[in-house]
Amino acid sequence: MIRLFFKQHLLWLVFLVMLQAVTNLILFVDKGFQGISFFYINLVWLVLIAMFLLWRYLIEVRMMRGYTAEGKSYAEAVKLDYEERLTRNKVELQEQRLLLLERQDELLAWVHEMKSPMTAIQLLVERMEDLEVKERFETEWLRLYLLLDQQLHATRLLTIEQDNRIERVALKDVLVQEIKELRSWCFEKRIAIELEDVELEVLTDRKWLAFIVRQILSNAVKYSHIGGEVQLSTVSNNGQLALLIQDNGVGIKQEDLPRVFRKSYTGTIGRETSAATGMGLYLAKQAADSLRLKIVIESTESIGTTVKILFPKDNMYNETLLT
Repeated sequence: MIRLFFKQHLLWLVFLVMLQAVTNLILFVDKGFQGISFFYINLVWLVLIAMFLLWRYLIEVRMMRGYTAEGKSYAEAVKLDYEERLTRNKVELQEQRLLLLERQDELLAWVHEMKSPMTAIQLLVERMEDLEVKERFETEWLRLYLLLDQQLHATRLLTIEQDNRIERVALKDVLVQEIKELRSWCFEKRIAIELEDVELEVLTDRKWLAFIVRQILSNAVKYSHIGGEVQLSTVSNNGQLALLIQDNGVGIKQEDLPRVFRKSYTGTIGRETSAATGMGLYLAKQAADSLRLKIVIESTESIGTTVKILFPKDNMYNETLLT
């Protein structure tokens, strides 16, 4: 059994020997250690290694006695112990997965519960007679709605493969609906939104495409100057369609561009204004990747930002998804 133990831990022993050799080399080369006894250092190392190996041996022998008492060899006992630990890890992983799904369901339930008071507040706001106060309430309500919507879709992203339906979607319908959702915010900032060449159909999931557009369009409105302009248009290159969302707002610093899709990354402008959560573009990118879409951002500070949503070509793979 001792021979098998050392054979099983051969790599450990090789590592310890190499570590001791390197230590001796350092002691020999470095003049600062010339007064230290090589024999003393090596003796301490050997004693520590021997104590460690003895401790491990006693633990493993005690653990394997139950198996060997049943007539199994040491190698079989090691294999059975490994399989048992692997099974335990699988069970723990499954328990963690179930716990995650349970918390996901609880979070989804909470978001849906929030819809009732949100609807009630919206009805109360519509009855307000003071137009200025009403616009302010509508804008704040919209921001709260967008945050809840982000949380809802962040939770659903975990199971997006089961939550999407690939179909032909009228692009203009999606864009017009998202513009309507942001109208109170646009009115407050006096932002004009223009549509150009969007009378097209794309092959994607309507709900998730709307979510992606919502994140990008809300950023365009958020970082646009008062009286600014946002343009939505399409271009086609070699059969690949791209939706462009352009604004003439504050823009993004060049050093921030490579990191805008990172989770919770707010960037320089976001930190200065305290207006960003760092989740919008991250969630949009995650959803886009799942739908085989690509998001590209080009921006110049103080001039504006252009976000491109590239749709895959209408090839056989997409036709398969459609069916």
